[in-house]
Amino acid sequence: MNNFFIILFHTYLTKLKTKSFLVTTILTAAILIGLTNIPRIVEFFDKDGEADKVAVIDSSGQLFESLQEQISASSDDIELILFTEGLEEAEQQVEEGEFTGVLELMLTADQLPAASYKSMSMADSMVVTELQLSLQQLKTMMASAQINLTQEQLAQLYEPVPFERAALEENAKTEEELNQARGLVYVLLFVIYFAVIMYASMIATEVATEKSSRVMEILISSVSPIKQMFAKIIGVGLLSLTQMAVFLLVGYVSIKQNLESMEGGFFEFFGFGNIPGATIAYGVIFFILGYFLYATLAAFLGSLVSRIEDVQQMITPMTLLVVAGFMIAMVGLSTPEAGFITVTSYIPFFTPMIMFLRVGMLNLPVWEIGLSIGILLGTIIILAIFGARVYRGGVLMYGKSNSFKDIKTALQLSKKK
Repeated sequence: MNNFFIILFHTYLTKLKTKSFLVTTILTAAILIGLTNIPRIVEFFDKDGEADKVAVIDSSGQLFESLQEQISASSDDIELILFTEGLEEAEQQVEEGEFTGVLELMLTADQLPAASYKSMSMADSMVVTELQLSLQQLKTMMASAQINLTQEQLAQLYEPVPFERAALEENAKTEEELNQARGLVYVLLFVIYFAVIMYASMIATEVATEKSSRVMEILISSVSPIKQMFAKIIGVGLLSLTQMAVFLLVGYVSIKQNLESMEGGFFEFFGFGNIPGATIAYGVIFFILGYFLYATLAAFLGSLVSRIEDVQQMITPMTLLVVAGFMIAMVGLSTPEAGFITVTSYIPFFTPMIMFLRVGMLNLPVWEIGLSIGILLGTIIILAIFGARVYRGGVLMYGKSNSFKDIKTALQLSKKK
């Protein structure tokens, strides 16, 4: 076992010290800090909190005050200023940066409001959208006045239809809980997806690197291939847990420092304000199981190639399996009870993401979760036994890779050894 731990810690420490790992960890941590500080960043670059000034030329002489009331009631980010010096002067001041844009108001033949808006570019859609919505509300009010509708009748006309939803299933999640779970599961699915691809590819590359440098021939004489494979898998697994721990620590500290500014909006929608402990626990379980499943697969695929350049080609089918599982999970976010989501959640290569999706969004019986984990564990064991045999012969194979035809050759070599 001493050789096993030597390879394990050598793999872990070697990868831990690489520039690519350190740069990736630092950059990702910086992105996490940036994401949790978005409110402060937006506030810093938002012209010191000043509202967008829009020059208004009211050709009708009666729309400005009503529009200003509508804007004031709906937004604090737009300030309307009545401009009386003509359109050309207003356009010039927009070019000089005095105003965000110029809005020209007029009446149609039906005595209803119409408008024309000019700005330096078409990129700022927020201001335009607010102006359009306010003008639409103003038009509705004026049109209702023309047909003698009272404010009470108008309010009754636009009052939403009473519509209540209730679940007959016992202990079913409320709509609010479901929306929170959807956001949280969405984020954790991305974590599982990228982590499985990145760390599994790292194992395949590590094996191919040692083969290309002929180090494998020395290792084979002192340590069995099976010990080598699992030492590398666990070593990279510890590396992934180290990196995830750094990300979680940085994210937790940053969120705690910005908790007040992150209340509501994006933060509330993604369910980070009240994270269920069970969802996090299942996320960790399926992440670890998914890692071991694809890491074992990647290890013996990496043993079939002799050049680093061939690694990506060899592991492409494995990557496509991960991508397929992720795409199915994305569809399942809106329909977690669909039949194909239920079926695919028991397919081992899709289970880590899709069953986690169902666990996070539905109240599943314990036996379903246990069954999926059992199938996944069984698949990992079978794949580990088969993968170890392929790895045992694969590490002795050199020369140009013939893709999956080499698996048969590797199995034959493993019997001779």
